[in-house]
Formats: sequence, C-alpha cells, structure tokens
Amino acid sequence: MTEELTPCDLTCPSSPTPGASGPKETGFDQPIFSVLSGGVERRRRPQEEREEEEEEEAETSPAGTTATATADAESGIFSGEFEVCVEHEAELDWFCGTERKLICSHCAIVGPCHGHTVTPLATRVTAVRLAATSAREQVLAQVGAVREALEEEEQRLLEEVQREEERVEQCLLTQRAHWSQALASLTQTRSGLVHTLTHTPDGQLVTSVQEIADRVEEADGVGEPCDTEQLSLTRGCSDSRLLRGLWASAVLLGPNAYGSSSLRFDERTVSPLLSLSDDLYTLTFSPKKSRQLPQYDPARFDRWPNALGSLSVSSGTHSWVVDVGQSGAFKVGVCYASLERKGSGDEARLGQNERSWVLSHYDGDYSFWHAGKKEPLQVARKPQRIGLLVDWTSQTLLFYEADSSAVLHSVTHQFGAPLLPAFAVTDRSITILH
Repeated sequence: MTEELTPCDLTCPSSPTPGASGPKETGFDQPIFSVLSGGVERRRRPQEEREEEEEEEAETSPAGTTATATADAESGIFSGEFEVCVEHEAELDWFCGTERKLICSHCAIVGPCHGHTVTPLATRVTAVRLAATSAREQVLAQVGAVREALEEEEQRLLEEVQREEERVEQCLLTQRAHWSQALASLTQTRSGLVHTLTHTPDGQLVTSVQEIADRVEEADGVGEPCDTEQLSLTRGCSDSRLLRGLWASAVLLGPNAYGSSSLRFDERTVSPLLSLSDDLYTLTFSPKKSRQLPQYDPARFDRWPNALGSLSVSSGTHSWVVDVGQSGAFKVGVCYASLERKGSGDEARLGQNERSWVLSHYDGDYSFWHAGKKEPLQVARKPQRIGLLVDWTSQTLLFYEADSSAVLHSVTHQFGAPLLPAFAVTDRSITILH
C-alpha cells in the first residue's frame, strides 16, 4: 500500500556560518522551525541538560500526552530513549522519504538529506498506523467474504446431499415394495400351479396345458429389477467448483507447490521423434532429418511423440509444473504404466484410450481428452506454465495455470492403478520445472 508523504519546504537561503549558534544566526524564519519543538538551541545543549528538561516536561505534561508516549514505546516505534544523530548529536525526529531512514533536523537543512522529501517522525508514525489499520481492515474484509461464501456453499451442498439422500431412500422403499409385490405374485402363481398339478386328474391335465402356460406367462418378468441406477447418490451431488478451487489453491500455494524434485523424463520411454536434454528435464520435438533411432526398449514409444515421467503416484498428493513456453502442440497429463508403447493405434495415443487423461493444446485450442472423448476448455489467456495436481485420496486430477493458480480443468475418477506423468510434444520444447 502506497503511503503519501507530506513534503516540507526545507530550503535555506544562505549557508550557516561555521561555528555559529543561537536562533538569530540559524534563521528561525525557515519553515522547518515552525514544526520543530524547542529549536536548534535545544539540540545543541549538553545531553544531561536535555534529559533534565525532558523529565520536567514529563512531570508537567497532561495525562493524555503521557499515555500517547507510553503507547508509542509499547508499540516499538519509539524506544525509551531517543536515538541521536551521530553526525549532529541531535534527536532523530524526522523521516526522510527519499532515503527511507530517520534523520535529525540538521540532516534535513544542511546535511545529506537537504532537498529531500521529509516528514516529522510523529506524522510518519501516524501514517504507518493508518496504513496498518487499513491493511487489517482489508484482511478482515477479504476473510469475511471468503467465510461468507464458504458458509453459503456449505449450506447449498448439504441441502443437495440431503435431497439426494431422501431421493435414494424413496427409491429403496419403492424397490422394496416392488419386490414384495413380485414375491406375493410369484407365491400366488406357484400355489395355483401346485394346486392344478396335484388336484387335477391326469386326463384333464392335457386340456389344462393352456391354463398352466398363461399362469407362467403372467409370472414372467415379475422379478426383473426396477430403476436400479436410481439406488445410488448422483455422482457429483457434493461437487463444488468453489471448494475445489480453494482446496487446490491451498495445496498449490503451500511449500510443496512444485512437487517432488525427483521428477524427470524417463529416458527409456522417450520416443525417437523426440530429443531429451542431458539433465532429463527438457523434451524437444526433432525434425525428421535429425532423428536418431535409439536402441530398442520395450518401454519406449516407437510411433507417437510421447514420454513418461519418473514419478509413480499411488498415494498422497503430488503436483508438478511443465513450462510449455511457445509450443503450439503438446499434451500433459497422466496414464497407467500399462499404456501401450508400440504401434500407431489409439491404445498408444495419449487421451485416446481408457488408460490416459491429458490436457491437449493444438491449433490454438485447449481441450481435455480421455477414452477418445474431447472436452473443449475455455482458457482466458495462453498459459506459459501448466501445473498438474493429483490427490490420490480424493481420486482427483486437476490442471491449473501455474502463474495464477487458476484451475483449467479437474476430473474425479476411480483410478485402478498407479499413475505416471505423461507428455507429448510436436512443436518446440516443454520442460519440467522445479
């Protein structure tokens, strides 16, 4: 917060005569002396005399003045004894806004701070206190707004969960009534068939075949389930974009915002269409003429420009950031270790199968891909750094813009195996940051 300083005119029309003292020769008509208490003469008195005068002033000063001085001392702004300028042996009761330090009146008039913007120390203290008060009010206002929004969101989500709970309970009761009715109908049909078979003479059973068939047909389909998909809570009834964003911000702004420093590209998986830096942090798309076929490795992608990371995620919370720079075509995400590595089919293509989840950027568009399904993303500005956050406990994968921590996309999925960071690039380079 910018603080305004009150400029004071400290110009002196004539240089002071060396060795001169007293109010006449120092020019009490200068503006600075209108706000200085006691003048220069008091500054030049011996230290013992000044202390005696201060004691007398303290004894005769009003209670309010004493209370203010006590408050200043307790706040740490003023110490019990005034600091003294080493050069002029005067109290440091002025503040130089140009050099941001305490000075005495002589420093402001004839010293190194001559011509600078200065203010009385008391005025500076008041300004600092006002700024601190304003800052506290701003913090309280922001926290209050967040708290109010969270309370409203909490109430909304609890009501939504309660509605879902009541709906499922009603469906269960309906299902129970259905099965009770089906059981009664089957019991009645069974009893009728048993009675027919045990009480009908053998000669008449031949003519009763149609009656028996009709009863069996009536029972057909009675035991089939009814609306089984309605017997569970709707997925996402407790999902909240606000809570997800706040949770992500709390994790991303913490001490482990960039995740494990051990994350690198796994050189065994790097496609021959890519080149890997010596430090294993940068992946670059290689033109055809400069490609070198690496030694065969079953872990290597041989047809798609893919590479995997060295970090396996199966517990806890992990995050990492990729510098995509000016690359116009890349993918970042996660996949199972069982992802196919060989061939040009969709089973080895990131985002086109059930084993990979990626954010893709191509031809100016951003989208999320999984199982061959594309979900377009609205990105306000082109991100230079994209972060990924995986929370294994909540089974959440989140993509965010690293510079602003703005959430780009999030997905919740029941991951069935450990996840590996997955990457692809067909334009320029991408780099894992730490």
